[in-house]
Amino acid sequence: MLLAQSQYPLLDLFWTMLVFFGFVLWFWLMFVIFGDIFRRDDIGGWGKAGWTVLIIILPIVGSLVYLIAEGRKMGERREADVAAARNAYERDVRRIAGANGTTGGPTEQIAEAKRLLDQGAITPDEYEALKATALGRSLGEPAR
Repeated sequence: MLLAQSQYPLLDLFWTMLVFFGFVLWFWLMFVIFGDIFRRDDIGGWGKAGWTVLIIILPIVGSLVYLIAEGRKMGERREADVAAARNAYERDVRRIAGANGTTGGPTEQIAEAKRLLDQGAITPDEYEALKATALGRSLGEPAR
């Protein structure tokens, strides 16, 4: 008995997988580019429309031109969005934790840090860091 011969050789299977994943990558890139275009605050509606038309009419050239022209700023905008989301999350966690009484207010936190400093459990620098954290500011930020 002869083994069944495949009508679809292994290299064709690999090529099909490569093309399929290339399309997935292409669509992901389009979502990233269009997401960046429509989140931008520095260009108006006509600029957004122009980029959109360019990318739809000439998809490869348009997307490459956008990545070349805006690639660095695209990364900076993404970093700023992530930092803003993280700050909002941390602010909400502090607000909710303070409202539930799981952590004391800034006065209680500073008093606890002072007690630890007086006991010698922490250094003066650590005390200042805890105090700044309790007051909701970074170490380099001046007091208000």
